Amino acid sequence: MAVRPTIACVVPCHNEEAAVGKVVCDLRAALPEADIYVYDNASTDRTVEVAREAGAIVRQEPRKGKGNVIRRAFADVDADAVLIVDGDDTYDVSRARELVDLLFEGPYDQVVGARRETVSGAYRAGHAVGNRLLTGAVRSLFGNDVTDMLSGYRVLSRRFVKSFPALSREFETETEMTVHALHLRLPTAEVPVDYRVRPDGSESKLRTYRDGWRILRLILNMARRERPSLVHTVIAGLLALASLILGIPVITDFIETGTVPRFPTAILAAAIMTIATLVLLVGYILESLTYMRQEQSRLAHLALPAPHRPPQQPATAPVPLVP
Repeated sequence: MAVRPTIACVVPCHNEEAAVGKVVCDLRAALPEADIYVYDNASTDRTVEVAREAGAIVRQEPRKGKGNVIRRAFADVDADAVLIVDGDDTYDVSRARELVDLLFEGPYDQVVGARRETVSGAYRAGHAVGNRLLTGAVRSLFGNDVTDMLSGYRVLSRRFVKSFPALSREFETETEMTVHALHLRLPTAEVPVDYRVRPDGSESKLRTYRDGWRILRLILNMARRERPSLVHTVIAGLLALASLILGIPVITDFIETGTVPRFPTAILAAAIMTIATLVLLVGYILESLTYMRQEQSRLAHLALPAPHRPPQQPATAPVPLVP
């Protein structure tokens, strides 16, 4: 008899008593076979009680930050498909079945619910612009296979979850997932989903400028770690340019007069050019180390099977009884 694949839903929550009950009920209606985990992230309201009353399995993560919740959930939960959705009822959870089915049919390692604003004001001021800018930065550095990098509505395969390091602490976790998939070239699909305003009594925990800066800083750090030759080439190029700006007048004077009247400037220009050369060499060395780390990450990813559904067994005709 074919074994049905297991599905788990992870709902990170911090003070979401106004919305989490509906999210759990909608998930139960869309995926009745799934285990629904609400990870309470140091809530001070009735989030835990409301989630339990709705039938969710409630677990605690006292360290505040969505990244900490994802790190804990990915370590605890074991399922063939893991659906992540915020507990604020802004995403269309009724599409969950469609996203999960697409993961298995692809098969894909990640299916992202790309947000489609259906009501004016669903995005807070500055969030849409910031999302486009940050997504554009990631597309430029790591690949073009993403349109909504910051979506909190995703379905991930078991091998994605168990090979994902989950190092970020707060709202940067979606960026980390996106870069992980892009850099390992994992099969990913996007499905447009409705994005609506929060219900009354629910407040956004995302701070536009602070969290936008944290995400941008994460992108820059990941570029330094994942694209070291590019970053070091840019830095070396800037240093070499500064060296040339300082050194060309010194060389010109030497050609014209046969002397070096600005000896300290000549030493400084030579030192800067030497540093630029060393920075470039370090970049190539780090690129080799990054390549080896990518190989290990890829092997860890391939250690688990691709998501799939067992083929349906055809119904056997009843055997007639012989009198």
